[in-house]
Amino acid sequence: MKKALLILLLVCSSTTIYSQKMTPTKLGNMFETVSDSIVSQKSQWRFIIKQIPFIAIADSTHNRMRIMSPVAESERLTEEFKTASLMANFHTALDVKYAISDGVLWSVFIHPLKELTEDQVLDAISQVYYANINFGTTFSSTSLVFPGNKPQKKEKPKKKKRVLEKI
Repeated sequence: MKKALLILLLVCSSTTIYSQKMTPTKLGNMFETVSDSIVSQKSQWRFIIKQIPFIAIADSTHNRMRIMSPVAESERLTEEFKTASLMANFHTALDVKYAISDGVLWSVFIHPLKELTEDQVLDAISQVYYANINFGTTFSSTSLVFPGNKPQKKEKPKKKKRVLEKI
């Protein structure tokens, strides 16, 4: 019994030692290290890496953060690009997603703040960067791709029946 308690104590203490408690301060220091230029204001950062703009926001009260990069004006996107973005969210964008907000298509990584490790932050920055520059070609954030069907070429659209006319 003593041996089991000792093992449990060691496991619990090692988990505490190795658990990451990411903070806005640590996050900001990491952004400063990897960026070519940066402007920070409290828990918000605007930075550039290889000419690609990034915005990051952290909220320690709600334990959330996001790293994002503007990709394109959403009104300029064709339906094919919007569909390809949604498919990429499932197959090739991995930990980042393409999302539209305020008239902009973003490459965005959203995660609980405290649970992040430094390696995860660096990986997230990389994935946001690659999802941005690969938009319109591979739509990928890494070299890993989950298999799936490719969209088939469209035939002429048929007239759709109006299903819900009296709502």
